[in-house]
Amino acid sequence: MLHLVGISFLNHKMMGQIKEAKKLWQDGIAKNITFIVTKDCQLACKYCYLVGKNSKERMSWDIAKQAIDYILDNEQSFQEKSVVWDFIGGEPFLEIELIEKICNYIKIELFKRNHHWFDSYRFSFSTNGLNYHEEKVQSFIKKNIDHLSIGITIDGTELKHDLNRIYKNTGKGSYKDVVRNIPLWLEQFPGDGTKVTISSPDLPYIKESVLHLYNLGIHEVNINCVFEDVWQEGDDSLFEEQLIQLADSIIDNGLYEKNDCSFFSEHLGKPLDCKLQNQNWCGAGMMLAVDAAGNFYPCTRFAQYSLRNKKAWIIGNVHDGLDKNKLRPFLTLDRCTQSPPECIDCEVAEGCAWCQGENYDAADTNTIYQRSTAICKMHKARVRANNYYWNKLYRKLESEDECDRSGTGKNESNDINS
Repeated sequence: MLHLVGISFLNHKMMGQIKEAKKLWQDGIAKNITFIVTKDCQLACKYCYLVGKNSKERMSWDIAKQAIDYILDNEQSFQEKSVVWDFIGGEPFLEIELIEKICNYIKIELFKRNHHWFDSYRFSFSTNGLNYHEEKVQSFIKKNIDHLSIGITIDGTELKHDLNRIYKNTGKGSYKDVVRNIPLWLEQFPGDGTKVTISSPDLPYIKESVLHLYNLGIHEVNINCVFEDVWQEGDDSLFEEQLIQLADSIIDNGLYEKNDCSFFSEHLGKPLDCKLQNQNWCGAGMMLAVDAAGNFYPCTRFAQYSLRNKKAWIIGNVHDGLDKNKLRPFLTLDRCTQSPPECIDCEVAEGCAWCQGENYDAADTNTIYQRSTAICKMHKARVRANNYYWNKLYRKLESEDECDRSGTGKNESNDINS
């Protein structure tokens, strides 16, 4: 049986020493609307779930305007308090001129209509960072910085990054071209984090990669395993080993005081009561995505370029609007309706994630009610390492607390390489 550890062991003083993970802007009360502005990208990342990237499917201004007009004309159907206008590709900044036009139009229309989203919106980007420094991109950032969230994807050390994130035409690694833009990005968005993806070949480089990102000045590392069925025999053991080594480095050197790593969470690895904790993990169906053809999707993962085995799940278009009947199956999704019994009864179910699009793509039939369990062993390995992390941190903070009460203490090294 896995040994479960609760954060409740830590007293209030100890808890004050643990940096809480930064919450997403307006999390839970914002509508997420995604423009797939292009399916092109400079890179051909080996783990990328976008299997249909190409240079032909680019959104036109006419389609973008029709999508915005439909959404704003139907304010009664989009009653969320706030909105995140999300731009993805491929690489979204390849279409910076279109994006600037879209954002200008959105701001003007929100004002003209006295829309309830006026001054309660954000433009969000996840970028590979290659053209972040370019003049047109920087001009856009400076004009909109008070309403912007931008994450640059850098996978860690040069070795780990270049193992997967390679140029599509040459196969050359992209690390050096990305890392040169990190200082500028951190200057403009000091609180934003990066997104790191883990796949089977790069498991041995997790520890050194997270520490490397901390050294670059990135204090929030959002890191996750791919949901696809790519895992090999023994990967879970290697994963656990790397996370334990990472835990030792973070705790021994006090890095938890200023840095976050999403692999370690106090809300992880406990049983769940489906009557009380039956919400869907994924926001598919609550979000809205639109592509270059003007089709609407419940999430970008249901667009054709994201799917290996299934047909796109289209829920409407900019001409005819949303088809609520095609959206209806997503409104009844919860943990129990899609999980097999072993997931519902799992003693470490809390924090085990899934992707609705991957569930659909990997299912035996055209259903969203069959949960993929490809990351089961990886989740359990993470839970074991997470228990190790919190046990060790508890012991350290308890010892320091006792030293403070007795008037004795010692300085600890902050050298993360020690």
